[in-house]
Amino acid sequence: MKTELQKNIVETFKKLNETLSSFSEEEINTVPFKGSWTPGQVAQHIILGNSGYPELFQGKTKATIRKYDEHVKELESIFLNFNTKMDAPDFLKPEMKNYNKNSLTLALLKIESDLLNTSENYDLTLTCLDFQIPGFENFTIYEWINFALVHSERHTHQLQKISHYITTL
Repeated sequence: MKTELQKNIVETFKKLNETLSSFSEEEINTVPFKGSWTPGQVAQHIILGNSGYPELFQGKTKATIRKYDEHVKELESIFLNFNTKMDAPDFLKPEMKNYNKNSLTLALLKIESDLLNTSENYDLTLTCLDFQIPGFENFTIYEWINFALVHSERHTHQLQKISHYITTL
């Protein structure tokens, strides 16, 4: 379980970082089309959504009385359906400002490192009690890491579409 999860973490963040690095410093803060976030805002949204995990995992937990990965398939079907438009909750909406590509990249590398560290050193089957996503029961550490991965994958896809759009302008 751990080896496969770590492989997924590395692959997901490799794709995300490659996609983000394909934007110039100017393109990072370019609105590609009306109603869209800039690539910098998308990256900041990923950072907001995937931060705070070490604190969550160190918080209140309990032994899980269901399959530790029960919600993973459901998360994949929701987040990897690229035809569905989603609205981020207010606390995950990135500020409209100029973002620094290097700062975004460093923040994403820290998240990757945190997730790899967690996947190596924690009991991934424990259920976290300090936070839950509306509409779901509390996630296990394993499910939270998978949430971070599908969330990152979804927005990597979004960044790839924005990149395609910007390069055809």
